Amino acid sequence: MLLKRLIVAGLLAAASPLMWACSGDDGDDTAGGDGADPTDDAEPEVNADDGAAAGSAAEDSEPEATEFRVRIENVSAAQYMGAGVLNTPSGADEPGPLMPGASYEASFHAAPGAQLSFATMFVHSNDLFYAPAAGGIALFDDDGTPIDGDVTDQVMLWDAGSEVNQEPGTGADQALRQSGLDTGADDDDDSVRLARDDFDHLPATEDVLRVTVSGAAGNLFTLTIEIVSSETTLMAGGETLAVPLAPGVFVVHPEGMAPLFTEGEADRGDGLAALAEDGDPSGLAEVISEGVGLASPLAPGVWAVHAADMQAFFEDGQPDRGDGLEMLAEDGSPGDLLMAMAALDVAVVVFDTPDGADDPGPALPGGAYEFEVTAMPGDVLSFATMLVQSNDLFFAPEAGGIAFFDGETPVSGDVTSQVFLWDAGTELNQYPGAGPDQAPRQSSPDTGEAEDGPVVMVDDDFEYPAVDRLVRVEITPL
Repeated sequence: MLLKRLIVAGLLAAASPLMWACSGDDGDDTAGGDGADPTDDAEPEVNADDGAAAGSAAEDSEPEATEFRVRIENVSAAQYMGAGVLNTPSGADEPGPLMPGASYEASFHAAPGAQLSFATMFVHSNDLFYAPAAGGIALFDDDGTPIDGDVTDQVMLWDAGSEVNQEPGTGADQALRQSGLDTGADDDDDSVRLARDDFDHLPATEDVLRVTVSGAAGNLFTLTIEIVSSETTLMAGGETLAVPLAPGVFVVHPEGMAPLFTEGEADRGDGLAALAEDGDPSGLAEVISEGVGLASPLAPGVWAVHAADMQAFFEDGQPDRGDGLEMLAEDGSPGDLLMAMAALDVAVVVFDTPDGADDPGPALPGGAYEFEVTAMPGDVLSFATMLVQSNDLFFAPEAGGIAFFDGETPVSGDVTSQVFLWDAGTELNQYPGAGPDQAPRQSSPDTGEAEDGPVVMVDDDFEYPAVDRLVRVEITPL
């Protein structure tokens, strides 16, 4: 409701003539002034032809206003919030299989609604692997509280459907005994399915491993997969064996996705077969990594047209001025910044309705804001729009804006290289896309811990995608 009130206030303010001082309607500051009437000082002896030529030359030398369309498009398209390889036992220096008493650990951040999937090979098999159901394990309960505890009861033994099963612990085509990778015969049933105990001695999952997920402050989680198998866990050809696990993968993803497999359907060819047959997670990890990133809405923002020597919204390296940038960067509320800029007699307007939408709102991945502006040679464009999955980050050009003209030639095309991700310095940063004090998850506006830092290009302990993987900005002369 607060955001809606601010947007409405901003739109009302945008109607003020003060905000259109650069539109060309009032030429005092933007079109070089009204200029002297050429007839005021005309010499009576100049003939008509000479006077026409002089007038024509004067008109040719005067800069002309140009209309531009600006498009700010949300191009973030990440499928997964995080992923990684499980390949180095805790306390070990090098990757290797997981033997009894050892464990794999991985830490990651997640937001409410996130699920955890993973897969690791049952080594004494042809193509069996441990994993949760295809949709993963919910990392938060119904109240939005991070889970914390044993989730082994949500882990099952699966058959990848890629190789004929032999007796566990004895098959010649199983990883510890095969002559080479991928040597077994193809399975007639190529569907990924729960493993069947065709040889009457597959151990219970809880007799092989223990899986825990621990939630901590800041929505940080730790996954631990521990081998609890003993030398008597698996009956194999009249002998007993412990059950090791091979390196695997994990992925954090939204609810409703099945990133590793679909039960009842054939393996997708993304590398699950190599993981389940040979304990090689590299192919699957590479495919998953291509979908990892940050997908975030863009919040309503403010644009301004101004002279190149003006730093409209902020000064690089200086604290926020208290003109409303903090509210825009923390809560996606542009109203106060719009009011402050309007008082400076520059063209400034809120953009808040995505292209093709009927109502104000955020620009979701694939969406965009569009607006039209009027500019003269020497004018520049400034804008600011919040990266919603952050505490106080926003996209903007450098403080001096983006030039509309190269000399007197209108700029046309992609100007994303002149756009940067800035930190307003007003709230401590948390992990992008997971912080509990970020706009989608905070209990109310302005709830994060104050930072009292300068406005700078973001430089903290977290990783962010390149700007051009999150936003695309284009300027088109009309």
